Amino acid sequence: MNTTTTLPDDKQLLALEQKFDPEMRFRPSVPPGTVLIKWLLIILSCFHYYTAGFGLLRETTHRGVHLAFVLGLIFLVFAGSKAASHRQIHHGLATPGGIPWYDWLLGLAVALAVLYIPYTFEDLAFRVGNPNTYDVVFGSILFVALLEATRRSMGWPLPIIALGFSAYALFGPIFPGLLQHAGSSWSQFINHQYLTSQGIYGVAVGVVATYVFHFVLFGVLATRIGLGQLFLDIASSVAGRYAGGPAKVSVFGSAMFGMLSGSSVANAVTVGSLTIPAMIRVGYQRHFAGAVEAAASTGGQITPPVLGAAAFLMIEFLGLPYQTIITAAIVPAFMHFFGVFMQVHFEAKRYGLRGLTEEEMPKLLRSMKMRWPTLIPLFLLISILVSGRTPYLAAFVGITSSAIVGLTTQVRGNSPKNWLLMVVMHLALMSIAFTNFDEAVKLGIFGASVVATGLLMRRYKIRGRIEPAVLVEAFETGAKYALAVGAAAASVGIVIGVVTLTGVGFKISFIITGAAQTIAGGLGAIIPTYLMAFQSLTLLAALVMTAAVCILMGAGIPTTANYIIMVTVAAPTLVQLGVEPLVAHFFVFYYGVLADITPPVALAAYAAAGMAGSDPFKTGNTAFRLGIAKALVPFVFVFSPSLLLVAKGFTWYDFTVTFVGCLLGITMLATAFSKFFLVEMKRWEQALCIAAALLMVAPSLTATLIGVAMVVPVLLRQFRAWRAVPVAGLTH
Repeated sequence: MNTTTTLPDDKQLLALEQKFDPEMRFRPSVPPGTVLIKWLLIILSCFHYYTAGFGLLRETTHRGVHLAFVLGLIFLVFAGSKAASHRQIHHGLATPGGIPWYDWLLGLAVALAVLYIPYTFEDLAFRVGNPNTYDVVFGSILFVALLEATRRSMGWPLPIIALGFSAYALFGPIFPGLLQHAGSSWSQFINHQYLTSQGIYGVAVGVVATYVFHFVLFGVLATRIGLGQLFLDIASSVAGRYAGGPAKVSVFGSAMFGMLSGSSVANAVTVGSLTIPAMIRVGYQRHFAGAVEAAASTGGQITPPVLGAAAFLMIEFLGLPYQTIITAAIVPAFMHFFGVFMQVHFEAKRYGLRGLTEEEMPKLLRSMKMRWPTLIPLFLLISILVSGRTPYLAAFVGITSSAIVGLTTQVRGNSPKNWLLMVVMHLALMSIAFTNFDEAVKLGIFGASVVATGLLMRRYKIRGRIEPAVLVEAFETGAKYALAVGAAAASVGIVIGVVTLTGVGFKISFIITGAAQTIAGGLGAIIPTYLMAFQSLTLLAALVMTAAVCILMGAGIPTTANYIIMVTVAAPTLVQLGVEPLVAHFFVFYYGVLADITPPVALAAYAAAGMAGSDPFKTGNTAFRLGIAKALVPFVFVFSPSLLLVAKGFTWYDFTVTFVGCLLGITMLATAFSKFFLVEMKRWEQALCIAAALLMVAPSLTATLIGVAMVVPVLLRQFRAWRAVPVAGLTH
């Protein structure tokens, strides 16, 4: 990691992501298929870019166009099997463009089935509840093709879950006890899933089509213009010189880069390609180096201001403004990175690992001088988000500003013409974003600005930090990255549809609540009521069960799908037990993200292990240990919602007690897991620190003070032993 180190090029990054993330495993194609797919992807990105800035279409039409492109393209971009995704097929009569004829047919069929709804929207209200033959046929085609598209883009788990819920809806009478219901005919099932907004065309697809796609595109474009590299340079300059520097760079870099990517695997691959070799070089074990990057990378989905796709779903489910969601995410995200950082620090101290030398670190001033304009898009995006305007308008401004900065400014040697052109283009952008002009006027301003910019750049031979071709490639890549999440959202719509059709969500809530009360009754015989009341024990048992299910579900499906399913079937239980909806949603969201570093299927850990050359399972276990704060903090903010800042009943006293207790508890856990504080720890010290840490993180001043008292003997023993270490050992 030196002054000449840069991010791997786009092809290298794509190859790494395809190796470890099934959502990025795109198959090769040949002309004319390659050209057609490329322009379909670009058109999809342009559609979302245009509607974000100049006005969304009618809800059903907007979702229909989005879903038709997404599902149709999946059959062209993803092969039917893993082996086929690596096999080059030549252009021929049976394989036009290197793609089998039946995939072209499936893509066309699913697109027509999706577009049938907006096409017949005018009389749709008269058919809901009484579908005709065409409705059932097209709905059946969509149902089958959707499950296949989801299988291709992210594997079997989510389609199996959707099929399981569908079987429950269709064969209700065969289920035992409380789960039994009257059942549904295929026609009724398709009617609910296809013709209403409670199924496939539901809120999940709406959020992806309205918010998520745009932020994926922004992240790709911001990375292309150099914002990701600037973040890594800042992280290296801030943390690189200290003990175990590359690992601390990984924590800071993943936190900042995660604001753009919102993806654990993409974060691990991009940042880890630089930090993992550097960590190994300074002395970290390979599995630990991979685990640090994996644990830090999972923070990308919980780091404001972009967060992951689930954050946008919260807006719709909770009816809260986006600035409320990102404010609530600040402290828990900080706690996650603080927990990883402290374990990294004590590990480095234990083994006496060095930091980066001056020659190995980038020059921050030089990097800022070259790349500071790349901060403008992020600044504008955050400004619009916190101003209360729509997230998709913020994404439109961020994407456009990224394009302006990329095309009009150079890495070195900008002339006054470059600066003037950038300023004028941003003024035009602001006139579109902050005025109430109608669509035609805004489009006129936008078109005139683009034409004028092109003419001026050609007249004065102005070159930017990216070529126009890179902008086109970013629109293509952004659409590719959004395909899998689009299919997942539609498949989760099937699950939601079954829940609303059968009412199984209430039944599951009743079952979980009953089980939690039984467990609480058993614990109540052991734990005195003055330590924890029966209601709190019941809530704790429900939280543990919910967390376990979130992790199990997340072992096979992406965070967004996991979040939607758990919000549908588990969050109502927590709300019934007195948890505020915002807090309940954050709880299942955090545990869904945690699955990315929880074996046996820990995608972020496996990606990092591949780059570190370490055992994936060992890397995953270590990553889970490093991310333990993410596992504890959700329990803390359920019992002390003040930690989320905007939850009801917030008080500075509760926040301060909980915040300080978490800092102390997470630090003590880090020392225990690292077996080091000032010197090597004894087993009794580790055990005492773990017990004290659990008391410290409990949202109670009394519990925190008891925890502090418990670690006093450890601190005294550590200090005496440290004083006895020879002078040469002090550097350790």
